[in-house]
Amino acid sequence: MGKNLFETIMGTLVLMLAAGFMSFAYQSSNLKPVEGYPIKAKFDTVAGIGLGSDVRIGGIKIGVVGDMELDPATYKALLTMQVRSGIKIPVDSSAAVVSDGLLGNKYIKIEPGADDKMLAGNETITYTQSAVNLEELIGKMVFSGGGVDKNSAKPSDTKTAPATPPQIPAKP
Repeated sequence: MGKNLFETIMGTLVLMLAAGFMSFAYQSSNLKPVEGYPIKAKFDTVAGIGLGSDVRIGGIKIGVVGDMELDPATYKALLTMQVRSGIKIPVDSSAAVVSDGLLGNKYIKIEPGADDKMLAGNETITYTQSAVNLEELIGKMVFSGGGVDKNSAKPSDTKTAPATPPQIPAKP
């Protein structure tokens, strides 16, 4: 009976510790819904972006991706982002899908423009840059010979080494 009581107490402590860890992780992850206004942007590809992905300006989180859909007319990805109410974004701003380091999570980076007019709710950012696919870049480099097209090299572009090394005259 003493062994069962000890195991019950230890199990309870482990569950309480796990619940405390989960609570701490939720509070520090900033997964709370963002209250604000929606803005939109169209991208060729949004690989790595999902619902809840960060929207940042200067590395500071200002919102989250709220909705993703395919534009049936242009076949581009249409993102709707929720931006905090106090943040105003100029109309000529640009948005890009970037990565947090080489293999980090992807997020939407907004580069503010210089226009005096600001985006209102449901307006669209027109200047966008899609995600860079790392596997595709590596594949192009590997299968293309490192970026040099051997078929397009002209004979005049290449320099050949002399057949014999230059002779140094002997001293008299």
